[in-house]
Amino acid sequence: MGSVTETPSATGGSVASDVATETVGATFDRAVAAGRSMRAGDLPVRPGEEPWTAKELKEIRTELEAEIVRLADQIEISETELVGLLRDGSEGAGRDPADVGSTNFERDHEMSLANNARELLDQTRSALRHIANGTYGVCDNCGRPIGKGRLQAFPRATLCVECKQREERR
Repeated sequence: MGSVTETPSATGGSVASDVATETVGATFDRAVAAGRSMRAGDLPVRPGEEPWTAKELKEIRTELEAEIVRLADQIEISETELVGLLRDGSEGAGRDPADVGSTNFERDHEMSLANNARELLDQTRSALRHIANGTYGVCDNCGRPIGKGRLQAFPRATLCVECKQREERR
């Protein structure tokens, strides 16, 4: 797998705490219709939170872009390992069943690592697209602000705490 070159960018800024979902949605709709990325000041925050600053949004983007590179490298390494394990892999004449079992375990482990890295890579690219589209920080489920603290701790979050808790209870 090659290196990733797609890294959308957005201008930085901060957002006032506007709790009305319609107002947040309307702000995003206007920005997207105008064909521009949201500024950090346009990003939603929960009541009582400080607005996003350009520096904070830039830090999030930089972290996500670095994560894309790291994950792409991890996927490439896992796929290389898998090729070797599959080539050496199956039971054959003179192969000890314990060695075959160990190889199968290693193969399954590498496949899990590669799949997890691919999923994280997709989530990271999605977060950068949300920043570029001006929808970063909006819950995919209810449309309310996710929360600045949550996004700083987990920049790939797509659900607010309440919606994530509901999802995990199911």
